[in-house]
Amino acid sequence: MRSQGGESANASGGIDPSVWKVALVAVIGPFMTQLDSTVVNVSLSTISHTLDASIATAQWIVSGYLLAMALMLPLNGWLVDRIGAKRLYIIGFSTFTFASILCGASRTMDELICARVFQGLVGGVLAPMTQMMIARVAGKNMARVMGYAALPILLGPILGPVLAGTILAHTTWSWLFYLNIPVGILGVGLAVLLLPGDAISLQRRPFDFLGFALISPGLVALIYGLQYASHAEGRWVLLAGAVFLAGFLRHSILKGSSALIDVRIFADRTFSVAAATQFFANGMLYARQLVVPLYLIAGCGLSAAQAGWLIASTGVGMMCSFPLLGFLTERYGCRWVSAGGALLAFLSMTTFLWMIGRQFSTTCAVVSLFLAGAGQGTISIPSISAAYSSIPKARIAVANTALNIAQRVGGPVATTLLAVFISLTVHSAKNAQPGQFFMAFVMLCCLHLLAFGAAILLPLRIHRA
Repeated sequence: MRSQGGESANASGGIDPSVWKVALVAVIGPFMTQLDSTVVNVSLSTISHTLDASIATAQWIVSGYLLAMALMLPLNGWLVDRIGAKRLYIIGFSTFTFASILCGASRTMDELICARVFQGLVGGVLAPMTQMMIARVAGKNMARVMGYAALPILLGPILGPVLAGTILAHTTWSWLFYLNIPVGILGVGLAVLLLPGDAISLQRRPFDFLGFALISPGLVALIYGLQYASHAEGRWVLLAGAVFLAGFLRHSILKGSSALIDVRIFADRTFSVAAATQFFANGMLYARQLVVPLYLIAGCGLSAAQAGWLIASTGVGMMCSFPLLGFLTERYGCRWVSAGGALLAFLSMTTFLWMIGRQFSTTCAVVSLFLAGAGQGTISIPSISAAYSSIPKARIAVANTALNIAQRVGGPVATTLLAVFISLTVHSAKNAQPGQFFMAFVMLCCLHLLAFGAAILLPLRIHRA
């Protein structure tokens, strides 16, 4: 019965209570960031109007946060090894809460954007922490623990619009950010009380300045370039990002374990397959979020509210599948649960191809989106569990950073490719016809098949390294 990276099962065969304590603390961070992102996205128009700025300028409240997060994401593994997971989580959570206060106290758009960039810098360090902290203590029970731990995180996007509407109806937009203060205080307090000490795992490896100077700007340029790939400037930035990342790849191979992220970790077949599964799973999630609303609103003539209620069934499907992950993974193994989820999500998207060729059906759309969510929910966690099972405990921090980068790049890559394709086939959202979305859904289905192809290569069972 060990709390730090040891066996997670107690003498009776259940999961040690210390694991659930760590999971409780670990999910508060992503819950707060998900809630924060949702209320900000919903309130962009109100904030831009209040601060007398255009929507294009206000969009940098979101874009600046995401780019800053990408800049700091590669630092997570080194910082965990250097100062410890518990210290880093407490410092990061406290700083993120302070950054929220700065956002709420902003009086101009420039001040708010700067505060959000600062918040994103901290968020980039915090983002990979949940998976890593649970991986260290859950052992072979990671799929079961993550299945339950993911449920509160899903509440963020559900509660966000409701809270944003309530706050904006009764007070100023600043309270959208002050909302983080009680959550932050709770998270820091529980982290101090419940997280295990981490002095044993500290490694004083030197900081890789050249590696950081290559990978961080490379990731920022890649994400920015993908977002603006339709413009010449975006394509040049994208090319620069690819050059920087290629330089980091060569640097990491030469530097080995001293690199900021040792890319030789991808030489492990299980880890590389799991990373590919994560890349495609995140890509199909964000691509579906792009294509389906456009089809429902522009192609089928539904209102934004009607489309929103339909799409909510995807989240319901995910929430229904998460609690079953532990049982399913233990019984059928990582490979069949993850691959089965990808196949289910693929089949649900083929229903949209049928509707485009025949006639739109609200019932079919709801059932298909529910099944897509249920399938989506069973892909990632088994593959994450397989990835960590293949890596020695001493390398979990570095592996966690590499896996998170693979996850977060998949979304922008998939959405950019589909957005470019949609712009070529759907010339006007006002006059769009359902048939114009057929090839977009074909591409979306192909993306699901790529996720299935990666997942089917996962190991059947987890064997702790």
